[in-house]
Amino acid sequence: MTEQLNSWQWTTLTELLQYRATDQPDQIAYTFLVDGETETVTLTYQQLNQKARIIASKLQSICQPQDRVLLLYQPGLDYISAFFGCLYAGVIAVPAYPPKPDRSLPRLQAIIADTNATVALTTESTLSSLQRFFPQMSDIAPLNWLATDILDYEIEKTWQPHSIDSQTLAFLQYTSGSTSTPKGVMISHHNLLHNLTAIYNYFGHSSESKGVIWLPPYHDMGLIGGVLEPLFGGFPVILMSPLMFVQNPLRWLQTISRYGATTSGGPNFAYDLCVKKVLGKAGLSSPLKLENLDLSSWEVAFNGAEPIYHKVLERFTQTFAQYGFRQEAFYPCYGMAEATLIITGGLKTAPPIFKTVDAIALENHQILEVDQMATNLTANTKTLVGCGQSLLDQKVLIVNPKTLNICEQEKVGEIWVSGPSIGQGYWHKPQETETLFNAYLTTGEGPFLRTGDLGFLENQELFITGRIKDIIIINGRNHYPQDIEWTVEQSHPLIRPSGVAGFSIDIEGEERLVVAVEVERQYWQQIRTWDNGNGSAKTSPKQEVLLSIRRAVSQTHDLQMYKTVLLKPGTLPKTSSGKIQRHACRASFLAGRLGG
Repeated sequence: MTEQLNSWQWTTLTELLQYRATDQPDQIAYTFLVDGETETVTLTYQQLNQKARIIASKLQSICQPQDRVLLLYQPGLDYISAFFGCLYAGVIAVPAYPPKPDRSLPRLQAIIADTNATVALTTESTLSSLQRFFPQMSDIAPLNWLATDILDYEIEKTWQPHSIDSQTLAFLQYTSGSTSTPKGVMISHHNLLHNLTAIYNYFGHSSESKGVIWLPPYHDMGLIGGVLEPLFGGFPVILMSPLMFVQNPLRWLQTISRYGATTSGGPNFAYDLCVKKVLGKAGLSSPLKLENLDLSSWEVAFNGAEPIYHKVLERFTQTFAQYGFRQEAFYPCYGMAEATLIITGGLKTAPPIFKTVDAIALENHQILEVDQMATNLTANTKTLVGCGQSLLDQKVLIVNPKTLNICEQEKVGEIWVSGPSIGQGYWHKPQETETLFNAYLTTGEGPFLRTGDLGFLENQELFITGRIKDIIIINGRNHYPQDIEWTVEQSHPLIRPSGVAGFSIDIEGEERLVVAVEVERQYWQQIRTWDNGNGSAKTSPKQEVLLSIRRAVSQTHDLQMYKTVLLKPGTLPKTSSGKIQRHACRASFLAGRLGG
């Protein structure tokens, strides 16, 4: 039975943790699977409260209130203690992740420059690993590094409660940077508690709930949905590293089964990876038989953070129904960092809502419904997945981004949102804050957050169609890149899930289509074998993949490819949360660095 919780039982997250530490001191709040399977470490509410005070004591000795403090941890329980240590110290937490010299350093450099952070928290082992690269990392080496896992417990006695209230900033939530440079969204305790309440009520949580989360804790869905929501609801959560999930996606499902989890989820690609792990890359080989897998406890399988494809939902249901999974458990939802996390969600017990529309009309931002029961659905249709309805005390509108008027029914427009979960703006970016967080309709109604996402409402159900900045316009027609990427991904079994980026470039005044595609390691092995032998170019592995892509894009979208770049696994530019960075792909392609 769901117990209704009111966020205003507490005005800050520190009050919330102190309440749990007093009321349920010995209850295990967090279990982390070190190896992704059986090796565990745990943290009770009382232990978390103590560790947070120890870290806060140290921070208070070297920081001023509202200083920005970087959190640079591998996934694990130390990160959670550090986050609350920042809250207890009255400083502003800045979740990030340990940099790699070749990939993630530019993002961290941008965050350091934006926040003027001078202190970085991490573990002793992570710091030891990073110090080897300090000569190459001139921006981060001078930081005041603090290994929180080796602090003296005695310093807890020096901790002084800091005066904060609901409007105090809790942390800066840096955006994924999928279409621009990452910006720090200012999230207050009020924002967090409002959004946590909404998740609790929409997901039907109770003290009997149990979570399993593999999402990275520096990402909004991993931190707020995976770490803070269980604390808010007073129920346990089992955590695992994203790396353990990627190495073997079925570890996720096996953990749900082993612990009898009720709530778990991730982006669309996570469900797709599980299906492909069972069915094989081509979906044709003998399916794996999964012994003792029981998914019947799974009540909320949330799906968000990237486009949701109905075929993936259907394939997952068909594949795992025999193990107790129910389609009604799927919970498509929509949210973003600027709104703390969740913006829309549906009824917990309702199946997903699908809507099939005319794809050509959709390119012109019009909604023309197609009969889903028709036997001859052509390539000129698209089935969209509903992402639920607005939170009760928030407002979602569909607005023409040019005229700033509310769109007519059956028209696609920009999604605008207002309500208590909307963040306070971007850190030290007043102009962008004014433009995106303080938008007004021509009627004067506002302020609203401009999400930059495109969609439409039908019976208050929100359907997402794309992002304004990512739209590809070729020969006067609008194309959503995620549609093209999905087509490419499905065109050949060696193309990696969520491993395609589509964008356009100007060639002598004409927009032309380019796709960058990650292909599995087997492909590169086949190429080496081919190069060492003889044969016709028509049957080379490369030509086979390229031909499959060209044919699928031509048939489905009536588009001709200008260039297809085949990439090795893990080389496509992505955000910290796994979203494709199309703008970075495009820039790398134009600079001749993509795949080079």
